[in-house]
Amino acid sequence: MKLPSTTQLKDRFDASNATIQKAVHLLKDEGLAVGRAGAAVTVRENRQRTVRPAASLTPAANGEAYPWLANASNRRSSVRSTLLSVEEVPVSGDVAEALGLPGGGTAVRRRQLFTIDGEPAELVASYYPLDIARGTALAEPRRIRGGTPTLLTGLGFPPRHSVDRVSARVATQEQYTALRLPGELPVLRTLRTIYGESDRPVEVTVMIKAGHLYELRYEFTPEA
Repeated sequence: MKLPSTTQLKDRFDASNATIQKAVHLLKDEGLAVGRAGAAVTVRENRQRTVRPAASLTPAANGEAYPWLANASNRRSSVRSTLLSVEEVPVSGDVAEALGLPGGGTAVRRRQLFTIDGEPAELVASYYPLDIARGTALAEPRRIRGGTPTLLTGLGFPPRHSVDRVSARVATQEQYTALRLPGELPVLRTLRTIYGESDRPVEVTVMIKAGHLYELRYEFTPEA
């Protein structure tokens, strides 16, 4: 589909030529519009992906992508996770609160970058209590077959339910660079606390997505 001309956009939005040109350039940077010399600017099909957080606790089969990521890519894309680091770190703020640790407490952190068709999709940092993670694959710098739900279950800490806290944030420099954000766009931040038996936190994950490319889909069943 052709994008309306600059004149049409100026009239429709009562904006200056400079503002319209900046907006068109931003659309091109985001990959939402394509323009070639001597040809009209065209709009690409919607690139926004729908993520179903409930799929995050579903184990992945050996060699398969995580279910939530496979669903977001409609199973037609190349999905990859890159492990960035695994280390013991001090935690603070809402992560420490979610883990039930005092400020300055320590946890094992696993950082990953997920990509779809070579494009950054999500920056993830998962935190685990030391008494659960030390001496296990959680503390080792390698991928975990089937994902952490499978491993936690094998360790005797099966995930029972999770709680998400979702907010829009200004991107940090690290997030801006890792996700290749075009311009000053917000990120979608999810703080997920996964609970095991007796409502003990067994994992806390901070997930950062480009705010303009994703929507979260939650499905609820009314309580009886």
